[in-house]
Amino acid sequence: MKQSKFFPKYGPGMGGGRGFGSSVNRTRGNTSGSNIPAKLEINWSSAKRLLLYLLGKHKVKLAIVFACIIISSLANVASATFIETLIDEHIVPLLGEPNPVFTGLLRVIGQMAVLYIVCIGASLAYNRLMVTVAQEVQKRIRDNMFEHMQKLPIKYFDTNPFGDIMSHYTNDIDTLRQLLSQTIPQTMSTVLTLAAITVAMFSINLYMTLIVFLCVGIMMLVIRKIGGNSAKHFIQVQKSLGDVNAFIEERINGQKVIKVFNHEDITKQEFDKKNDELYEQAKQANKFAIILMPIMGNIGNLQYVLIALAGGVMAVFGLGGVTLGAIAAFLTLSRSFAGPIGQLSMQMNAVIMALAGAARIFNLLDTETENDDGYVTLVNAKREKGNLVECETPTGIWAWRHPHGDGKLTYAEVKGDVRLANVDFEYVEGKPVLTDLSVFAKPGEKIAFVGATGAGKTTVTNLINRFYDIAEGKIRFDGINITKIKKSDLRRAIGIVLQDVNLFTGTVMDNIRYGKLTATDEEVIRAAKLANAHDFITRLPEKYETVIESDGGALSQGQRQLLSIARAAVADPPVMILDEATSSIDTRTEAIVQKGMDSLMEGRTVFVIAHRLSTIKNAKAIMVMDAGRVIERGDHETLLAQKGKYYQLYTGSVS
Repeated sequence: MKQSKFFPKYGPGMGGGRGFGSSVNRTRGNTSGSNIPAKLEINWSSAKRLLLYLLGKHKVKLAIVFACIIISSLANVASATFIETLIDEHIVPLLGEPNPVFTGLLRVIGQMAVLYIVCIGASLAYNRLMVTVAQEVQKRIRDNMFEHMQKLPIKYFDTNPFGDIMSHYTNDIDTLRQLLSQTIPQTMSTVLTLAAITVAMFSINLYMTLIVFLCVGIMMLVIRKIGGNSAKHFIQVQKSLGDVNAFIEERINGQKVIKVFNHEDITKQEFDKKNDELYEQAKQANKFAIILMPIMGNIGNLQYVLIALAGGVMAVFGLGGVTLGAIAAFLTLSRSFAGPIGQLSMQMNAVIMALAGAARIFNLLDTETENDDGYVTLVNAKREKGNLVECETPTGIWAWRHPHGDGKLTYAEVKGDVRLANVDFEYVEGKPVLTDLSVFAKPGEKIAFVGATGAGKTTVTNLINRFYDIAEGKIRFDGINITKIKKSDLRRAIGIVLQDVNLFTGTVMDNIRYGKLTATDEEVIRAAKLANAHDFITRLPEKYETVIESDGGALSQGQRQLLSIARAAVADPPVMILDEATSSIDTRTEAIVQKGMDSLMEGRTVFVIAHRLSTIKNAKAIMVMDAGRVIERGDHETLLAQKGKYYQLYTGSVS
């Protein structure tokens, strides 16, 4: 697929310079969906796994469905064979009676009515049951997908378009709904009906049955040729649909950028290209699917004529014991036989589309989750006789609970000493982002990273959080290798304020409390005051109970950032990462926020990524990065005196 020159895509950490959660991150990756093979083949193991979902908790319901389908199919066939009895044993004899008695005829008609009522009841029962089963299976699959998605590494979301991921929950799931609620019961009914009709036709006349089989052979050749082409295009429809969804999601996120640069026409052309591809695939798929039924219907009509002709000849000449009733019953059966054959071919297209959707769903479910072998955990602690003792209630003291191989259990107070030693890292194999990087931050120090876009600043903070794992080197937190610390506990010890803020539908109080779900209202308000967000919150219509929607679109960028800072403040972590946290705030607001952030950073180890160098003048150490290496380190005055890269960045001079 040709890459748009207006919307180049970068691999993680390549050229974008933004990290986890940024707007660039939300749109990076191949819009065709990296988890979709270029040539999607039906994997019948998906059918097996789907069957396991069905059988898992629905064996009784499926047994009832199967029994009802058998009853319905047999009732359909029995109603056709009733015609022979009706004509030969009741209608024809009555034609020769001077005073016909209709008691027997009425009894047979009543039996047929009861049979049809049973057939209708069985059909209604199994269709309603399958709808229930389909919805329950859909719910389980969605639950499993969402639960699994929470365990996927950040890399998955960095390399797969959000629109395509959403397509798993919408289009792919919908194909399964159609398969489970309609296609499977219809297919089972069709197969059983065909089997019953075959037995009934053989019982009536062998030669007319052979005529039916000859026509069925022709039908199968047509299905193989036309149906195969249809199936191939239906598979591509699923892939193209994912492409279109991914493109739409990406362009919706970038709508402001599109309008700023007047790229509406270019975007429309790019969308038309993808939509045309979907249109062509859908047109081809449906073209073959639609012409199949008329062809099958005409072959069925030819079959009807041949059976009528053959049956009439045999009846006239007394061959094979063929009667008028037998011909009428056989014609009804043959019509019932041709119809399901055509339906079966159409149902196969739905099966193939559903299995294509299932393959994509199971591909997501099979994606490897985050590997977490950590065993060191973060706990509340208190001091007793000079020793740390674990406790349930918060005390303001955090400790690392460290079990050892010999059964010994030790506790170490969380201080915020973070050290990276000889770290190598690459997002894409063969393209190093960090090379032999060594950085340390002592407890309570404020460490700043500066440098050109793409220098690796955000990557360092992503590695400290273990959003990605390093290839070589060590990262230690209070002397403990972070691979030994459970990821959830490591991330509880590190608060992050990103440049791009994600707010969720809910109240202002809920969004701040997201940093610590157990926080009281008083703690939330205290955090808001610390971040200097309290004043603007109290001016909102419902204050802290004001509902935020659409990612906080009604708030200014600065207000959204203040809420993000408050959210980090309420978590009260020992280590903070500020990824250009004030870059979206105006200068006046920045001065206010900076005071709150200074209070927030007090006593904590802080990593700051900033383009506004004025905000990091008070940092203990400033790391100047270039091409994944630290080329200068020192405080503000020292680095200015060196008149190196930092001096150039700060003064804007080029030398």
